Amino acid sequence: MDTIETQLAALSPGGAPPVFTTAQVSYAVAETSIGRILLALNDSGALVMSRFTTDDQSEDTALDRLGRTLSPRVLRLPGRLDEPRRQLDEFLSGTRRAFDLRTDLVMASAFQRSVLGTLAETVGYGERATYGALASAIHRPTAARAVGAALGANPLCVVLPCHRVVGSSGALTGYAGGVEAKRYLLDLEAR
Repeated sequence: MDTIETQLAALSPGGAPPVFTTAQVSYAVAETSIGRILLALNDSGALVMSRFTTDDQSEDTALDRLGRTLSPRVLRLPGRLDEPRRQLDEFLSGTRRAFDLRTDLVMASAFQRSVLGTLAETVGYGERATYGALASAIHRPTAARAVGAALGANPLCVVLPCHRVVGSSGALTGYAGGVEAKRYLLDLEAR
């Protein structure tokens, strides 16, 4: 039976650990006016995650999910995320109304992609929709709760504006960044 040292030596000539010059997933954590947001790009430069991470444990959970879904080569490379961070800062300061970033919904299920695609196409800056209206727009009028769950797992928060969806009464229901972050974003867009 091979020892771990023998197995590592077989993977890396000379017994040295492998050295990666690039990451398949690069990430950075941005401290924003609405909380900590982890941003991640795939190796082609498309944004695959914009997720609230309130603490180290939620950051680790997000990184684990990236590693399991995309690649174990997930590296903190803040310089690669300068453009998404800049656009996020501009959006949150009110000087940008739309993101100009390539995105990839690889972290979303087929149903989530349907919901998020319809959201992006039908609910513009400063507008609001209800979960029921969005369910009807995807031709699933009884799926308001499923739409809510899909939005709750949005892998591209803020960039794909799930904050624009409210309860049928207009109530600010659940949001990954918290209700205060949702209120901030809706107030920002209402100005």
